[in-house]
Amino acid sequence: MDYLRNLGSAAVSSLVQKSGLNLPFSLGPKIASLDGICSLYDGTKKASLFGRDDSTPVSVFEYDLSQQKNLVPLAKNSLRKLRTIRHPDILKFMDVVESDTTILIMTERVRPLDAVLQAWSTKGTQEKEDWILWGLHRISVALAFINDSCSSTHGALRTKAIFLSQTGEWKLAGFEVLSNPNDEAAVLYSLGSLLPNNMSWAPPEVQKSGWSSLKQAEPPAADAYALGLLLNVTFNPDHHPPTTASPPHPPPTAAARGNIPSALFPLYKKLLNPNPKGRLTAKSFLDVGMSDSGFFACNRLVKVCSGLDNFALASESEKTSLLRTLHESVDSFPSEFATDRVLPSLISALDYGGASAATIIPLVLRLGKNVQDDKYGEAIITPLVKLYASPDRGIRMALLDHLPEYSDKLDKKTVDSKIFPHLQTGFADTVAVIREATVKSISLLAPKLGDRNLNNDLLRHLAKMQQDTEASIRTNTCILIGRLGPTLGYNTKKKMLVPAFLRALKDPFVHCRVAGLMAFMATIDCYEIEDIATKVIPNMSFTLVDKERLVRDQAFRTIDLFVKRLETHAATMPETAAPNPMDQFSSDPAVAASQGTALVTSAAGAAGALAGWAMSSIGKRLAASDMQTTMASSGTPLDRPASAPLVEGSHIGNLRPGALQTSFSEVNTTGSSPVIPTRSTLQSNKTKGMQLGASKVPSSVAAALLADQLAEEAAAEEAGIEGSNPWGDDDLMDVNADSDDWSTCYFRKFG
Repeated sequence: MDYLRNLGSAAVSSLVQKSGLNLPFSLGPKIASLDGICSLYDGTKKASLFGRDDSTPVSVFEYDLSQQKNLVPLAKNSLRKLRTIRHPDILKFMDVVESDTTILIMTERVRPLDAVLQAWSTKGTQEKEDWILWGLHRISVALAFINDSCSSTHGALRTKAIFLSQTGEWKLAGFEVLSNPNDEAAVLYSLGSLLPNNMSWAPPEVQKSGWSSLKQAEPPAADAYALGLLLNVTFNPDHHPPTTASPPHPPPTAAARGNIPSALFPLYKKLLNPNPKGRLTAKSFLDVGMSDSGFFACNRLVKVCSGLDNFALASESEKTSLLRTLHESVDSFPSEFATDRVLPSLISALDYGGASAATIIPLVLRLGKNVQDDKYGEAIITPLVKLYASPDRGIRMALLDHLPEYSDKLDKKTVDSKIFPHLQTGFADTVAVIREATVKSISLLAPKLGDRNLNNDLLRHLAKMQQDTEASIRTNTCILIGRLGPTLGYNTKKKMLVPAFLRALKDPFVHCRVAGLMAFMATIDCYEIEDIATKVIPNMSFTLVDKERLVRDQAFRTIDLFVKRLETHAATMPETAAPNPMDQFSSDPAVAASQGTALVTSAAGAAGALAGWAMSSIGKRLAASDMQTTMASSGTPLDRPASAPLVEGSHIGNLRPGALQTSFSEVNTTGSSPVIPTRSTLQSNKTKGMQLGASKVPSSVAAALLADQLAEEAAAEEAGIEGSNPWGDDDLMDVNADSDDWSTCYFRKFG
């Protein structure tokens, strides 16, 4: 079949080329043969400049006059009427190519009604009824225009004279015999019999007296009868023509109604009245159907078309009613009608703005699901992107709420240069709902933001959002930062992640604090090992004693995760660093135990082991030669190496040395702690250097002396004696520092 179609189009192209004509279109495959009068082809329109193909789909009606000379008047009449009669429900004429043997008429792209009727035969009863009534409404409008405004008779109303446009709307064509009785060139009254099967659609008066009888009748009469036959064939295709179409033309019975709706059946009988003067006209049929409770006025498709055509002039209540109808019924509409008729009209309506715009956006996206991918950008994305510049909050809210439905269709250039510049105004909106929706939308748009917008402008906005008055916005901002963390630049991660989550941990809203802990967990791969040990864990450890159990539980899980990360890394580290001359302790557990450095499992054991280990290690670091010398008196500066200078203000240099005597063999063999000098010994030897080999001091006396010395230092601190703090007076860090900028140090306080 495709081969024959291509062969037909090739034959036409060859014929036209031989005649020297330049086609304004590219001829495609043959679609149908229309009663032998003409053939219908698909085509593609060419642009006027250099003959380039602009890809606009068209239809081409070919009249081959070389074989049927008698059809020349009918073909020329069809061309003349299509050129002069313009109406939304009449086939749209675009161009023509004429030769001595061929007439090629280019129109909008259409399909024959006959083929579409067969496809609709499997639809549901109500859906099919609504569709047929909508089509009959469009044909009735076109007939009323031809009969009343043009004072003409169509004369060939039948299914082969009706076509469906790309929007699914019925279009009236077949103008081969359309005539005005006052026109000298009218062909209906003399050549009507040339139409194939002309008597099967002819009214009783024509069957009785011929086509010439119509010249004395009213123009609507013949078309009204044909409209009745059309109504029957669309609802009852298996019972056409009805018995009333044959002489003596009895009136239709109730049994002959078939699938014709009961509301239409009385009018159907009036349309088939054998008496032309008593016959219902197409205009009257239309008026009855469009009354308040008429079958046309109540039809969903008719209401939608009428509402879309007058949307700009409609009141808000009328717009609301139309949009409600669309929400309820759009899924049952013919697909081509929904995507090619309703959707473009709704997009055009968005330009008017107003309260209805926010309601239209969900409909546009709903209908856009059926749009082809190659057309989605131009049909849906382009108009939606323009709406981001609108200051209307309803439009902005609708765009953000439905962002998941079209975000995957947005490209990086569009998001970065056209959407984000307008979107960021939502961060500072006075309405909290807009601010929150803006924060949530970033998770979908962030992957398509440029480096500057992502690592600079966006983060400045999020820093402010963490101080928002709404707890939910602060929480969602923390969650968003946690999601964005892995995508940020290296320097940005090191600079802002810990301060941002620390601010969340100090938030008064419990769920924000939990979100901060979870954000730390989600971004664990963003931190270096050293930062985990020195910055992350120290900055979250205070949450272990949070007043809320929900936070505490999450804190323990979070810190446990980070500690395990540290343990895993520590297992890969060497047991010791480069050899150190000062390091005398073995890493072997057995040797360490003999040196007093074995691991302990309790706090008390740790305290005792720590004191013994420290004193033992100091004693063992004295060489044998050093043990034989005496230390300088309290008034003489001690000899010390250049690597250990005497630090001004050091309290270690101010300690009062006394007689510390012990056995060299005991120090080197027993490993016991050196003996602490008594208070009396220290007081009696203020000016005398310490001498090795003095008698030991009992442990009880040493403990008492240590207690007295600590008491004296505490008293000195209370009295404000300068230099009483053994750690110095300078704080290691300012824990009260406060700033709202993430550019500060990790350890700044974010309140």
